[in-house]
Amino acid sequence: MYLDLIRLNDLRRMRDEADLLVDGPAVEAAIARMAAGIAARLADADPLVFAVMNGGLILTGHLLPQLDFPLEISYLHATRYGNAISGEDIEWRARPDANVQGRTVLVVDDVLDVGNTLLAITDHLRELGARETLTAVLVNKLHERKARPGLCADFTGLELPDRFLFGSGMDYRGYWRNAVGIYAVKEL
Repeated sequence: MYLDLIRLNDLRRMRDEADLLVDGPAVEAAIARMAAGIAARLADADPLVFAVMNGGLILTGHLLPQLDFPLEISYLHATRYGNAISGEDIEWRARPDANVQGRTVLVVDDVLDVGNTLLAITDHLRELGARETLTAVLVNKLHERKARPGLCADFTGLELPDRFLFGSGMDYRGYWRNAVGIYAVKEL
């Protein structure tokens, strides 16, 4: 119990000391812009939307009510990190179980960092027969380490510096996905 309190206090202190990069209203405005772009592109496409667990959960929950057209939703869970802060291999925790054959698919995730996970997901969906795969991310991290030169999502809410981000779906060691706004861990 004592160690749990220390850990929770450390997590609270880390958030309190972090740099708030984007406040809640600005995140909501970015999501509204994304929704408008998605609606313009997919309103007549009968899309299947996949929320990427766990990071895409928050964005998907804010995004879907703003899409006033018929769509189906499902989820998948592929990760390189788990609750760690780095990782290498893609781990499928829940593969897509909805039929994507001949469908337009939109994959919704929290952040495009290097992009290996998002590429693995979209490649897998194409292998399953998706006619078209599109991606939506709340944050694109600005750096030159992308898995493929020029890699970007089809719909992006915000472009932010290459820092360790959390909040609005992004986590710090499994915590703070629920933080309102987007924070960057304090640089040492």
